This record gives sequence, structure tokens and C-alpha cells, in this order.
Amino acid sequence: MNDRDAVPLDPSVMRAQYQAEGLDESALAATPTEQFAHWFEQAAKEPRIHEPNAMIVSTADAEGRVGSRTVLLKHFDADGFVFYTNYGSRKARDLGENPHVSLLFPWHPVARQVIVTGVARRTGRDETAAYFRTRPHGSQLGAWASAQSSVIGSRDALDAAYAELAARYPEGEQVPVPPHWGGFRVTPGTVEFWQGRENRLHDRLRYVPAGDRAWRVERLSP
Repeated sequence: MNDRDAVPLDPSVMRAQYQAEGLDESALAATPTEQFAHWFEQAAKEPRIHEPNAMIVSTADAEGRVGSRTVLLKHFDADGFVFYTNYGSRKARDLGENPHVSLLFPWHPVARQVIVTGVARRTGRDETAAYFRTRPHGSQLGAWASAQSSVIGSRDALDAAYAELAARYPEGEQVPVPPHWGGFRVTPGTVEFWQGRENRLHDRLRYVPAGDRAWRVERLSP
């Protein structure tokens, strides 16, 4: 039997029964930042989670057309969640037209998700430059070589652009920060912590603003 004769997988019969302990309001931290830090630390220690800082960033343009992609979180604090990208990319163009954004951290091996909704704004150039200097040399060159989200003729063209930059800025030489590259900080409006439970009766606890940088927690039906 060849591949074309193989019986296709049926996603309707794929099921996982979650056995994790529940999430109770009394166990939550006072702020979503503190609670995220606690879960993030646990995710980082879980060997089955390859990149705990990987998050799905969903945006929409001015006409409501939605796009999603995986991006790496690079910083978080009480002011928000920060990631970096090419400002010519689709997500950056979307955010320029519509700053509302959703972040999803899918920590499947521990049956947890964190969902952040909020507004994204560009970070300052000093903050961008400080982070850019911490990137590996190859990644710095890559930020120049790739006109992210644009159509290119071939992989060879991308490799040639990178090789030219590598010759211009050899290892050990400072690479300037691209003017078209930088960060976004997502200021959260809501932060939901999702814990998988048996029989699809999951726990969903969402932080919502309560005024003066305070938060209250509401439970959502699964």
C-alpha cells in the first residue's frame, strides 16, 4: 500500500483525557504578571516544553482580516509582554492599522494555556537597541538580510544577502540596529489562565482591570 492508499487520520476520534489538578481562585497571585511568572517558571522547568516563551500572536488589519504566527516572548513585567520583529512584516503592518492583539501561550504537555488580550505599541529605540545587542551575531545579520513577509525570488537570493552582510560585518564587529526592526509591548487588558480538567470541565480564570492598576478575577465556563 502506497501513501495515496493509506487511510487518512480522523481528527474527530483524537481525544486526550486531562488529569491535572484544578486551578482555584484562592491559589492565584494578586496580579496577572505574578501569576504568569509563576506558571512561566514551571513551564521552563518542564522538559517536554521545548520553548516555553513561544506564543501565538494574532492580529487583524484595518479590514478585520486576521493573521496568526508563532513569536518568541523576550520580556514581561507589569507594563506588558514584549516581542521583536521587522516593522515591515505583516504583523507589524496589522498593528499599525489596528493595535489590538491576542497572545496565546500553548503549554500542551502540562494542559495549560495563557491568553492575553491587549494593545500593542512600539518600544523605544533605546530599548530595542539594548535587546538587539544581546542577540547572536547571526541573528543580527538575519534582521538585515530578511525583508520579512515580502515575496522573494529564491532561497539563494536570501542566502546571498546574508553572505554579503556576513562579509561586511564579520564576527566580532558591531552590527548596527536596523531602522526597520524593533519591539512591540503588549499592554494587557485581560489575561486568562486555562487549566485542562477531566471531562472537558476545564478551569478558566481571567484577570480583568479593576481600576488604579488593580485586578479582579472572574471564572469562565469551559
